Amino acid sequence: MVRLFALIANLLFALILKIGFSDDIGVTLEVPNEVVAGTEFEVRVMIKKGELASFSRLLQTLPAGLMAESIETSNADFSFESKRARFIWMRMPDDNQIEVAYRVKVDQRLKGSFNIGGKFSYIAENERRSLTVESNNITILPSPDIDPSLIVDIADYERLVIPYIPTGDSELQIACIRQQPVLSPEGDGYIVNLLVSKERKEKFAKIEEYVPKGYKAVAVDDRDAIFTYKKNTAKFLWMNLPASSFFLVSYKLVPVGIGKKSPPELQGTFSYLEEAKTVTINIQQTGEDLAMVKTPEELNQLIANIGTATLASAETGDVSKAVTVKPQKEPRSYRKYQLEPEEGIYYRVQVAAGHSPVNMRRYFKKYKLEKEVRHEKHEGWYKYSVGSFPEYKQARDYRVYVWNSTTIDDAFVSAYNDGARITVQEALMISNQKWYK
Repeated sequence: MVRLFALIANLLFALILKIGFSDDIGVTLEVPNEVVAGTEFEVRVMIKKGELASFSRLLQTLPAGLMAESIETSNADFSFESKRARFIWMRMPDDNQIEVAYRVKVDQRLKGSFNIGGKFSYIAENERRSLTVESNNITILPSPDIDPSLIVDIADYERLVIPYIPTGDSELQIACIRQQPVLSPEGDGYIVNLLVSKERKEKFAKIEEYVPKGYKAVAVDDRDAIFTYKKNTAKFLWMNLPASSFFLVSYKLVPVGIGKKSPPELQGTFSYLEEAKTVTINIQQTGEDLAMVKTPEELNQLIANIGTATLASAETGDVSKAVTVKPQKEPRSYRKYQLEPEEGIYYRVQVAAGHSPVNMRRYFKKYKLEKEVRHEKHEGWYKYSVGSFPEYKQARDYRVYVWNSTTIDDAFVSAYNDGARITVQEALMISNQKWYK
């Protein structure tokens, strides 16, 4: 009888869960019926997401001979590899309906027709679900500008392995150049334009600009970056860089307080990945109008005129909160507990921070932490952390353990790249790991 009651209760609970989440989800695809070889077309996807909030993925496969680059991502991580265009959301936007788009370049030697559809996958009630995107047929009309003997049907393109025809673009250097701030058209601030030359880089990159006191920064054109402004730092952060080999971003400096202010002196850095390691260069400034740089040759000449950027200091992470500690002179044995750098991406759990050092053995003895506490000095703070975890989830789990087993209720995960502090978000992007609550 008890077992029967338990079975009925479980069924009722499962029914309540089912009612609690509605699969009111739909995907609509917009593409042209015809395109001309050698041109571009846009793929637009409207997603009616209903109550969906967590992990989701849109996958579309393109035939060989087509290349995709993002236009609108709605905060998704876009990638195009092995003929697959992917939009991945760790967390969906709040809007009930979102739209994503990408541009498709058609090789000039193609003709024929193909279907484009896709699959939208998501998590609901702790299980993976998916729906099929209805296919649309697109006809490729032969280019009138190419020798007919070179034209091949799209169905045969990959089998024939026709080599790529070079465009003749000049080889570019990696650089980031700031145009001297100019008064905005409204006269309410200064526009700052930044020209990024990314060479062939595709993944993670970051711009950080230090904004002097008396100003705040607001985004004008972020080119699909995540833009933030806090603690006098304006930041552009890309999970996937724009497809163009060089591009412009901009922000506005808005004076805080009464009275007209002159353009401030700015300092900043540009960071990118080189063989899984973060490289940081200084941003150089010029009086040239960066919007007038149209070709790789013009950009290379501008870079040559300014000079090669120099390697900057290592990256910084977020200033911590954590436990408040009492000031004290740095003990002689402090070096024994100093945090030593490790290679690659790793995570630790920060348990305390203060502007002055403490007697670590005496102070942390009362918390009965099973892992050894190490200290580092960062942004004027002495920061104390435990553990070393290659995976974010391991650090997250240990943070929860600290919460539950000690009186430290505000411990949090910190991230490092070759010993330099970076944000957890950046570490997840670089290591291609997932975020967990």
